[in-house]
Amino acid sequence: MALTRADLENDVLRKNYAQSGRGLPLVSEAEFHASFERALEPLRHGAQPWIFGYGSLIWNPLLRYLERLPAVIHGFHRSFCLWSRMGRGTPEKSGLVLGLDRGGCCHGMAFRLDPDEARHELALLWRREMVLGSYTPRWLQVTINGSDGREVKALAFVVNRHHPHYAGKLPLTALVETIATARGAFGSSAEYLFQTVDCLIAQGICDSRLARLREQVLAYRPPQPLLADCPETAVP
Repeated sequence: MALTRADLENDVLRKNYAQSGRGLPLVSEAEFHASFERALEPLRHGAQPWIFGYGSLIWNPLLRYLERLPAVIHGFHRSFCLWSRMGRGTPEKSGLVLGLDRGGCCHGMAFRLDPDEARHELALLWRREMVLGSYTPRWLQVTINGSDGREVKALAFVVNRHHPHYAGKLPLTALVETIATARGAFGSSAEYLFQTVDCLIAQGICDSRLARLREQVLAYRPPQPLLADCPETAVP
């Protein structure tokens, strides 16, 4: 089941998390709204409403926007560093989704919103990304790819390294096994990876690390249980 704009309009994620009985770390309503108002402060001083997407926002943005352009951000990289215990996994078998972690650079997409609709669109984005507090929203310098190489400030969702769902840098074998086998309410971690790679390629963006990871996940085979030793045949 894919996440839809109607889901965001109806605040389905918060409702599902709250009713799951799984003890997920929901952000309080007060802090949720406070973080939203803090993030909107630059817009009140004339900033243009740009959003930087690096994962599912690229292939399933669910936002109304005026422009979508290839862009790069420095000082952060795309990484499968965030546990998913409902969307792409379960509490018993956690999946993984992408976060923007510190170091390196990240090629993604920049979305420019209509200033007249920005507050409503960002409110929907908050219901998508900020219900569990897994991310820290930050306005970061983004370079738009193209002949002019212009720079804009864009809102990006950086992984919250202090959150209990932060996975950090996992060993490659654990990373591949988790992505290849985990599945949740919105599909599998593998589908999330494949859709991201395919959409990046369609936009002319090469992420060699994700491309290699896709090949490793496609090649994954679960370990076979060892056969028990056959008992010796009794001699009559």
